[in-house]
Amino acid sequence: MDLKQIEEEAKQAAIKEIKNMFQRPGQLEKVDQYRHRVYRKKVSIEAQLKTCMQNQTDDVKIGRKKLQSALENIGEIDEQMRAAIDQLKDVPVIYDALESVRDENAKHSQYMTAMENLKHIFTVQSSVAKTMQWIEEDKLLHAHQCLSDLENSRDDLLYELHKLPKQNAHDKITLKRYFEKVETVSTTLEKKIRLILQRTLNTVRKEPTVIVTALRIIEREEKADAFALQQQKQTGFIPPGRPKGWRKMAMQVLGEAVVQRIEGSKLEERADNKLWLVRDLELTRQFVLEDLRVVKSLCVPCFPPHYNILREYVNFYHSALSKYLEEIIQMGLEGNEFVTILSWIMNTYPGRELMQHPDLLIDLTDVGPLVNDQVLKEMETAYLKTMERNYQEWMTKTLETEKTDWINGVPADSADQYYHTSVPVIIFQMIDQNLQVTNTIHSDLTFNALMLSIQQVIKYGQNYRGAIIEYKERHFRDRSLAPFFTQHIITIVNNCAQMIELAQQMKQLYWPKSKTQHYEQFTQLLSTYNALRDEAAIFMLEEAFLDLEVHFNDLFTAKWIGSTVSVDTICVTLEDYFQDYNHLRSNNFEYVINEAQRLVAKRYIKAMLSKRLNKPRQECEILAKKIVKETKQIKMFFEKVAPNVSKNDSPIDVISNLASLLSCDAEMLVLDLHTLLSSYPSLTEDHVVRLFYMRSDFKASDVKEKVHDAIVSKKSTVSHDKQDSIFKEIVFSDKLW
Repeated sequence: MDLKQIEEEAKQAAIKEIKNMFQRPGQLEKVDQYRHRVYRKKVSIEAQLKTCMQNQTDDVKIGRKKLQSALENIGEIDEQMRAAIDQLKDVPVIYDALESVRDENAKHSQYMTAMENLKHIFTVQSSVAKTMQWIEEDKLLHAHQCLSDLENSRDDLLYELHKLPKQNAHDKITLKRYFEKVETVSTTLEKKIRLILQRTLNTVRKEPTVIVTALRIIEREEKADAFALQQQKQTGFIPPGRPKGWRKMAMQVLGEAVVQRIEGSKLEERADNKLWLVRDLELTRQFVLEDLRVVKSLCVPCFPPHYNILREYVNFYHSALSKYLEEIIQMGLEGNEFVTILSWIMNTYPGRELMQHPDLLIDLTDVGPLVNDQVLKEMETAYLKTMERNYQEWMTKTLETEKTDWINGVPADSADQYYHTSVPVIIFQMIDQNLQVTNTIHSDLTFNALMLSIQQVIKYGQNYRGAIIEYKERHFRDRSLAPFFTQHIITIVNNCAQMIELAQQMKQLYWPKSKTQHYEQFTQLLSTYNALRDEAAIFMLEEAFLDLEVHFNDLFTAKWIGSTVSVDTICVTLEDYFQDYNHLRSNNFEYVINEAQRLVAKRYIKAMLSKRLNKPRQECEILAKKIVKETKQIKMFFEKVAPNVSKNDSPIDVISNLASLLSCDAEMLVLDLHTLLSSYPSLTEDHVVRLFYMRSDFKASDVKEKVHDAIVSKKSTVSHDKQDSIFKEIVFSDKLW
């Protein structure tokens, strides 16, 4: 430490502080005040320094005195230790001299123990006989007291032998042999208590005191076990047969009784009764409920609180039921047995019918699942596979039956105005029954069953379509083989529509509002049967138009110009077929009417464009009037057979619109073409040129040029006329020029 440097730093700090104090002239007047303030501060600091130095000096004095005192104490302790070491030198000599005293003390202790237990030593045989008699007479408390006395005497004598430095094995063997019947008494009493505990639920109803007596004996033995174990820790000696563990034995016996109770409840097998599992589980539910009622109301007051006997019994029954149910599952389940056991496990057991019954209200949170989740999933999968197999077998058999009816010429069911079969209703009744059953288990299984049902109905629709196509091809090869073809196709169309209606009803009932996944499968079901309905309706119309083929071929020929036979025959033939079509449901009938109009328009237009006639304008005007007239005739026919079907946007009107071009002026041709093409964008150059082929007053090159210009100049538009698609279906393979 450099004092000069410190002093210099102090001076510099003082000068700096003075400069700060006297920056203005007026502050010089306060020099005395500043001097007085600094002086007081200096005195205060000096006083603090003096006090600090005084305290440090006092502490040093005190520390020195304590060190002096400690040194003196160490000297005294050293002297005492030396004296103690000198005294201990004589201990080995004294120990050897007192050996005879130790021997006498051990003998005295043995004699005292023998004297205390002399009564029991001389009366072992009679005591054993008396104890056995009390056990037979069910005087268990007396018997246990006597047994405890005998065991205490034996254990005290054995303990004295254990304390001897030189233990004689022969003495121990002799003593144990003398008391060997005591072990027999203990075993007999244990068997008696086992027997009582096995009948606990029956005994507690009639003689609860018997149960209480057995439990008192067990508690005494538990205390004796605890004392013996503590003694073993301290001395290394433990009496023979200890610890007995009678409380553990009691819990084991109670658990075994529960297992026997459950296993013994099975009365029937599958071969005896189809409802064996339902009856078995219901019987199990009833006796488990009754047993737990007895435990809660009668056993709880009898058992010590720390036994928590209700919870123990719940665990016993839970474990036993779990093992029993797994054994049933491993044996193999069939059909609705899966649903029965799943419903019992997931709803009956934890529900108000059993564990949550108002008399019990048992919390199952800590006991775990009754059956492993993996096993439950496997059962659900197996049940769904069984359901799938049943669907496939039934639907295959049903389809084969329908095919047989078609081939054998069995007429359609005409009990109702609308031809139909019971197949759609039966299919969805079967689905409804399955879903109602799964609904008793849990919603996820119901949804999985619903998805499976939808998939199977889709698959049935696909197989149904294959059978229908096969039936149609067979019929068209030889129409005499299936006289009721139209009736059966009508039935098929109605069935498909009904399948769609029933599917939508099923969705309303069973499709959860929260579920959005797999919705495409339901959409696929609807589209499958809607497409099949449409396809079957086309097959039905194909038969009618097969009969009309000749008459459509007569259109726009020389024979047709002066006759109305072709169109008359077409209308009459269709009217005849529509007598059968009246057996279609209203929405199906409307679809068939619309398709029939579209097909008539398509065939008529195709005949018009088939370059069969080539006439001058005057004759084409007559032909146009004839076409318009026939168009009205066809429309009137459809209005007659279907007065309730919408008449707007009829495809028959397309014929009249085309016919108007046959009588148009050459100057107006381009304008009329633009109007027509704007209404029907699907009209091609080939279509229009073929139409004007009928007019010989137009040169082919002029027509082609004007048509080409009109098509090129037309705007790309989308027609609002739904009949525009007809022209996409009219395709000619031959070239006009």
